[in-house]
Amino acid sequence: MTGKYKDRKSKDSKQKKMIMLICIFRPDKLDLFKQLAKKLNIPGATLTKVLGFGRQKGHIELFRGDEYEIEFIEKIRAEIVVFEEDVNALLEQIRKHLRTGRIGDGKVFLFPITDAVRIRTGEQGSSAI
Repeated sequence: MTGKYKDRKSKDSKQKKMIMLICIFRPDKLDLFKQLAKKLNIPGATLTKVLGFGRQKGHIELFRGDEYEIEFIEKIRAEIVVFEEDVNALLEQIRKHLRTGRIGDGKVFLFPITDAVRIRTGEQGSSAI
């Protein structure tokens, strides 16, 4: 990059490590997820309705007497950025509240976040979340 953004570093020298959790779960657990987010003071989340397949495979549905194979199952994808020290507690609560014990409960993927920028204010690093 060139210009004033080249090698831009956050002014916060004690940056907390940030982790992004991508949580994919059953749509019927959305209300529980919202309650969980409020209870744990999750700073924010991005939710998307998605389609996918995995071990659950598809299923057959009847519509007006005809059978239809549903290959892709509807899920909710939640993207959450939290501080590293909060990850284990959050994972435990996700397991506790979103689990049914059946195939298709979903998955959680974790990614390290190297930086974040709040567009409105320009805050960077851990202060941006």
